[in-house]
Amino acid sequence: MQFFSLTQCVGYVALVLGVAAFLQKADRRLKLLIAAECVAYAVHFGMLANIPASLSASITCLRSLLSLRTRSRWVAALFIGINIAIGAAFAKTAVGWFPVIASCLGTLAFFMLEGIPMRLVLLVCTLLWLANNILSRSIGGTVLETTIALANISTLIRLFLSPARTGVSPGSTPAM
Repeated sequence: MQFFSLTQCVGYVALVLGVAAFLQKADRRLKLLIAAECVAYAVHFGMLANIPASLSASITCLRSLLSLRTRSRWVAALFIGINIAIGAAFAKTAVGWFPVIASCLGTLAFFMLEGIPMRLVLLVCTLLWLANNILSRSIGGTVLETTIALANISTLIRLFLSPARTGVSPGSTPAM
């Protein structure tokens, strides 16, 4: 395996975009950066001949952008249906379903959740992609999903402890 082949370098671009995405506290920036990450991911997995992952990443890109405009359950159902059709057509093994399931869960998160609940579901998606990437021998993808998991956990902690959530203003001491 070549660490700096064109295929792996495209995965590294996805890595940078994905980490930047999950460090965002604002949902809009998160979704925009995930869309950009997915373009690189789709190309990367296409080059690795992992068609279910490539197509799921492509659909995730479109879903991320569309979720900025609508929260329609019908649109979410359409994306879930498309992902299931991709899985039925291209997933030849159980592992082939990992990115498909991740994309379906991500769709539910993007269209129906926000803040901490959305990021918790996205963490499950990240773990599914991580398993896919390890088994696909994607160096950049494995580093990406591991780093995204850590970045997402860090952001979840920051959101959970943020003054707006706890009701404590910065610099004040909570009442005991």
